[in-house]
Amino acid sequence: MIYLDNCATTKVRPEVRDFLIESLDADFANPSALHSFGMKAEESMEEARKTIGDFLGVRPKEIFFTSGGTESDNTFISSAIEKNKKFGKKIITSKLEHDAVLEVYKKYESLGYEVHYLSCDSYGRADLDELSDLMDESVILVSLIHVNNELGTVNDIKKAVEIVKSKNKNTLFHSDGVQAFGKIKVDLRDLGVDGYSISGHKVHGPKGTGALFVKEGTNLEPFILGGGQEGGFRSGTENTNGIFAFAKAVEILAKNFDAETRHKEALKKQVLDFVKTIDDVVINSPKDAPGCILNLSFLDTRGEVILHYLEQDQIYISTGSACHSNRKSQTNLEKIGLDPRIADGSIRICFSYENTKEDIDLFLEKLKFAVEDIRKITTKRKR
Repeated sequence: MIYLDNCATTKVRPEVRDFLIESLDADFANPSALHSFGMKAEESMEEARKTIGDFLGVRPKEIFFTSGGTESDNTFISSAIEKNKKFGKKIITSKLEHDAVLEVYKKYESLGYEVHYLSCDSYGRADLDELSDLMDESVILVSLIHVNNELGTVNDIKKAVEIVKSKNKNTLFHSDGVQAFGKIKVDLRDLGVDGYSISGHKVHGPKGTGALFVKEGTNLEPFILGGGQEGGFRSGTENTNGIFAFAKAVEILAKNFDAETRHKEALKKQVLDFVKTIDDVVINSPKDAPGCILNLSFLDTRGEVILHYLEQDQIYISTGSACHSNRKSQTNLEKIGLDPRIADGSIRICFSYENTKEDIDLFLEKLKFAVEDIRKITTKRKR
């Protein structure tokens, strides 16, 4: 099997898997329990919080564990709006956000909030001049994705924060960092954001784990109520073993980040060099996209058909965000107005540390066959 859909999810590292299995046997106590067994689990939770906080350049107490990126996005956006609604009803995001952000904004739009969706360029970068023009005293929240999940486009979050805070210091700024986390170096203190969402299963940790950074002093009201876990901000018994495994994945990632980044960049270059031998290829990802993400279009084909050709040889790619696969919403390529031939023929390739040069050689051989075979069929139909 050759797995190249690592933006959708990643395989749990063997070391993390073994660590998790051992933890399930040894560390199953409830961290809220008063006995020493529970206190040990609580201590391990704090160690995990520190590991992830250190990787992001923030204090452990600013990290709150969640079930994943979707919960983190929903929590910050909803809590921020509740906190700031006394200042106004204007909220801003971009047209190319993940549905975990867009659907929340749509909800508040239906409740009477004034929602603005920033335009994006042909690579999916949010228009920061438009953001500046929209900013005023009534803007209570801005949420802007850090790395686009289909194209790999990196938004300039630091500049966006500077624009927002210079116009209105009370405006809260959130970023969906799910595709940035582990793919590019992220220093949240330098970015200046008030909230930042991450997910464990994108960095070779287990599914059902994630975290939300909330800048100290933001003082948001909790989104989930109950037992008062996570300092009263996120109730519910924590997924302790998953959290421990998530932190283990981050610990390994921190040690291997530079070497694994270089490896993925080399694999990406291998693909880019080869596809020059195929006619009518469009590279949709910008040059500065993370080395692990590459979006390509092959004209006069359909990405979905290419996907099914490749899976016959147990080669797995995607045509975009996995979250679009069960609905009819537009892809990012469609939203930025690219030619339908480009949008229809697009595929997304996402590399991991496990992929080898030999994997990519075989993938490219099968990819070229698929594209040429599909074009033979589509050309006949046009005659």
